[in-house]
Amino acid sequence: MALSAQQIPRWLGSIKLSSFINGAQLRKHFLRQRKTLLHGFPAQPQMSSDNCCLWWGIKTYRTSSSWNSSQSTNSSSQENPPPHSALLPSANGQSPKAQKIPSADSTVSLEGLEDLPPLSPLQPITDQEAVQIIADPPLPPVSFTLRDYVDHSETLQKLVLLGVDLSKIEKHPDAANLLLRLDFEKDIKQILLFLKDLGLEDNQLGSFLTKNYAIFSEDLENLRTRVNYLQSKNFSKTDITQMVRKAPFLLNFSVERLDNRLGFFQKELELNVKKTRDLIIHLPRLLTGSLEPVKENMKVYRLEFGFKRNEIQHMITRIPKMLTANKRKLTETFDYVHNVMHIPHHIIVKFPQIFNTRLFKIKERHLFLAYLGRAQYEPTKPNYVSLDRLVSIPDEVFCEELAKASIQDFEKFLKTL
Repeated sequence: MALSAQQIPRWLGSIKLSSFINGAQLRKHFLRQRKTLLHGFPAQPQMSSDNCCLWWGIKTYRTSSSWNSSQSTNSSSQENPPPHSALLPSANGQSPKAQKIPSADSTVSLEGLEDLPPLSPLQPITDQEAVQIIADPPLPPVSFTLRDYVDHSETLQKLVLLGVDLSKIEKHPDAANLLLRLDFEKDIKQILLFLKDLGLEDNQLGSFLTKNYAIFSEDLENLRTRVNYLQSKNFSKTDITQMVRKAPFLLNFSVERLDNRLGFFQKELELNVKKTRDLIIHLPRLLTGSLEPVKENMKVYRLEFGFKRNEIQHMITRIPKMLTANKRKLTETFDYVHNVMHIPHHIIVKFPQIFNTRLFKIKERHLFLAYLGRAQYEPTKPNYVSLDRLVSIPDEVFCEELAKASIQDFEKFLKTL
């Protein structure tokens, strides 16, 4: 009977062992295995010392139960001893200790080897064999970091190569559990190809997936349906790529939600289709973020600041961030510009970028111009200073062209504030 596929590696591996048994043990073992392993060989076979390892390998692969079985066989063999001729030395006069075992190259019956049990985990090994064992580190059952699982997960390894920052993802337990269950070929590869077809570059995938790891839980057909919907609203492929890059969660929302958001901004702001589309292209987070800040800011512009609806439309189409800006920041900026700098509504409407500037920068420059007597914001008067130039140009240009002073004077003035 031939060796099974599992037993062949064990039988071949046993040949590599280098330990030897003494002559008395070898003779007893030879007598027990004579009928099953040496059928067709002479009663006094010869074997070179180089091949003794084969027999030692067979012996080492016996389990403790096999050893107990052999002990009982020895007891029965003592009651019924074998023929005296089997215990005699070889014909050439060699002693039993010098007797050699058949070569491994000889035609040995493998029927006995097929019944050998696997190596017992309790089987003793030599120190030399022990130091050659390389064990993989165990997979931690619980961990607070994905770093412990990278060596065990092909998916995590490839995500790291793509530039995904696992230290940010692992802050979300649901994300860690999701990634550890995914197969790269089945669950991730097609999503990556979809993003590539959409227009994302290789160096952009890492940042995108770090922010939107949840896209791996989305159905690929649903993602394509959402892209088709945006195209049906006359968003170009370039526009969609730009929107997805700025708002990574855009494609995670259903077609119904995207349609409701577009309808809300068109109706609430009273914009036509083209202006609504341009607004979304410049700030695609309007489709993914909460609508509460938008509704609140619209009330602030109308009721607290006193802007008309058409003035609000003009400002938000120029600076879409005004829709999602912090209410407190908006209020402080308007109060200082309108009530301290005495700039009227119609001028603020022309330069809405004032709401997108840090208040301390506006204060520093206005106070310096007021100190020099150049704080003049009326377009019809000499030495007019536009709000756009006030907040947009660098300090050196501001000092040279608007303040007509040196940068050193401006820095000394700031120390007095």
